[in-house]
Amino acid sequence: MPSAKPNVLLICTDHWAAEHFGFAGHPSVMTPGLNEIMSCGVRYSNAYSECPVCIPARRTLMTGQTPRTHGDRVFNDTLDFPDVTTMAQAFRNAGYQADAVGKLHVKPQRDRIGFDSVLLDDEGRSQYGVLDDYDIYLGDAGHPGRQYDHGMSNNQYHWRPWHLPEETHATNWAARSMARLIKRRDPTRPAFWYLGFRHPHPPLVPPQSYLDMYRDVAIDEPHVGSWAQRPEDLPYAISALLGRSRLYTPAEIIEARRAFYALCTQIDHQIRYLIGTLRMEGIIDDTIIVFTSDHGDMLGNHNMVAKRVMYESSANIPMVLLPNKGNPRVPEGVVDDRLVGFRDVMPTLLDLCGIPIPDTCEGISMVGEETRSHLYGECGEDDHATRMVRDARYKLIYYPVGNCRQLFDLANDPKELVDLAGDPAHAEALERLSKRLVGELYGGDLAWITDGELTGVPDKEYRWAPHRHLNSQRGDSWPPSPEVDIPQIEWTRER
Repeated sequence: MPSAKPNVLLICTDHWAAEHFGFAGHPSVMTPGLNEIMSCGVRYSNAYSECPVCIPARRTLMTGQTPRTHGDRVFNDTLDFPDVTTMAQAFRNAGYQADAVGKLHVKPQRDRIGFDSVLLDDEGRSQYGVLDDYDIYLGDAGHPGRQYDHGMSNNQYHWRPWHLPEETHATNWAARSMARLIKRRDPTRPAFWYLGFRHPHPPLVPPQSYLDMYRDVAIDEPHVGSWAQRPEDLPYAISALLGRSRLYTPAEIIEARRAFYALCTQIDHQIRYLIGTLRMEGIIDDTIIVFTSDHGDMLGNHNMVAKRVMYESSANIPMVLLPNKGNPRVPEGVVDDRLVGFRDVMPTLLDLCGIPIPDTCEGISMVGEETRSHLYGECGEDDHATRMVRDARYKLIYYPVGNCRQLFDLANDPKELVDLAGDPAHAEALERLSKRLVGELYGGDLAWITDGELTGVPDKEYRWAPHRHLNSQRGDSWPPSPEVDIPQIEWTRER
């Protein structure tokens, strides 16, 4: 019989879309370890990030709450973490030891959000006056302040090989630090471990050995919907996103994909290393493993990069559940197509461990009988805002500026190549999901509704401008820079 209190290892990456895996049929990405893990558990193919951008998504993951409840659908780096029972605290309340490594992306930065300990890698945001544990490690290894000597931006898609020894790469440091925590665990208590890999989020700086693996691999070209090939017809928010892609030629996007995929394979290999650590410690069969990501990355699809949109490459996230051995509630090698959200991770893991789910948690256990008929997504509150409703077959995407609706039949068009919003044959689905969307809107969004119908606000022209900050470029960090009042990121700029 499986243990009533198994260990849990929750692995969350950054920017990794559901499509970028061998088990998902991708023609280029090499993920041998994760392919095999999936064959031993369940893959939830219709998993979504309710707000596909780092901070809001991670608040959802750790609280089990929607953006409406936890208060951030923008990317508010000045907002303190919600004062609720977090996933880590719920495990600790049940007698678990709880430790985290890697990216948390919370405020204040050293808030442990319920964990016993956190070894932090928040990408070196020294403007907050905090030094990451990864930065401290680099200093101890003889490379103080040298993290960003590679010159690549955290929010652009230029690339180059990692400039320091491979063992100092953030991915390797995170996996090695987690392995040490596993080996140093209290053997008398079960453990909840959280590992937040910062990649494949830019900067695109994979070790040379992983770039070499992709040297002779044919890289797939981005897919571009017919609707995205008429930029003059697109609303303001999409035009702004297209502006971010104008920095790159088609050839540069292909090479950015190559570097991105190399980062994915590096993570896959480090997960294999952790599986080996669990095995050698004799606890692999008594450990639940979940692999997921806070959101995806457009990577050139529909001529866009990054996230903050509701297209599949941005919002559809990987969700793989490997149960402890012999768990009768989780089948082996199954693809489950129910609609799930990032908020469902917390109640699922607590459910599998027999731990009460806090009343503040709004998610649904992914191994229970309850399912949802639709899922709502939202991102932004200004002119760049977008909203989504997804049901079993269709997805509605809405841009209030320009009052633009897009409708995609995901059952027959999973890459969202054809916008059906103007097709009379799908008018019923458009109106049904539009009414559902109206029912989900709140706060300032209510100004987009007139007499129960979506009316939005007038469209306007987007006029692209370059970033003098090179989109959040980081530089020399030794001695550590002072605490300064600079924006963490500028998503888009215009004249």
